Amino acid sequence: MAKIELSFYPGCSSQTGATSSNYLVSAQTMCEELDITLNEIPDWNCCGASIGYGGGGELPRLTLSARNIALSEEHNAGQEIVATCAACWLSTREAKERLSEDEQMFKDANTALAEGGLRYKGEAKVRHMVEVLVEDIGFDAIKEKVKKPLEGIKIAGYVGCQTNRPFGIAGESFENPQYLDKIVEAVGAESIPTFEKKVQCCGGALAFSEPEKSQEMIHGIIEAAYDNGTDMIVTPCPLCQANVEIYQD
Repeated sequence: MAKIELSFYPGCSSQTGATSSNYLVSAQTMCEELDITLNEIPDWNCCGASIGYGGGGELPRLTLSARNIALSEEHNAGQEIVATCAACWLSTREAKERLSEDEQMFKDANTALAEGGLRYKGEAKVRHMVEVLVEDIGFDAIKEKVKKPLEGIKIAGYVGCQTNRPFGIAGESFENPQYLDKIVEAVGAESIPTFEKKVQCCGGALAFSEPEKSQEMIHGIIEAAYDNGTDMIVTPCPLCQANVEIYQD
């Protein structure tokens, strides 16, 4: 029996063949080592984050996330939902909060879901993989599983904005969260506490509407990493990873 069993929501960006599919492979390999079983939500869909930015309306966006939660409640009953993508985690958690507060929206979402034979209850807890690592596994347990310490490698922990705000990680500062630096140190690498762009947005929401501003933000993140003598940037968000990686050239 696995130490932890979770209902897994991969999200569009880290699914097989997507821009950050290596993120998915890393997460799955890590979970195997830490005795975490990931039960993928069957027939999951996009979280709807892009619809929100494109002006698609609140109900469609919330219903997309409600559908994923409903599928999880039906097929992985009693399991917490975990996402590796910050945007997916934020959208899903926000949908759960909004639907619990707005009775009419709750009814409207379920009316839409009923067309597909589903019902949203909103009972499943929604977490980011980082929360599981920090709160359930712990830094010492992670360190114990390291086979090849990353000694001599300087790593800038780029948290980004969506993993940090508005919900954040319990007990962490919004301005200067430490958990990613501690994970970096747990695997034997050297963290960069002076990396000042740790919680800056990567500009993903502006990539299509205002690409110049988005690229300017990404440039600032990469430049700050170089200024601190960084060998590598790590992030808990596959969208941040894709944006920072793609625009380096």
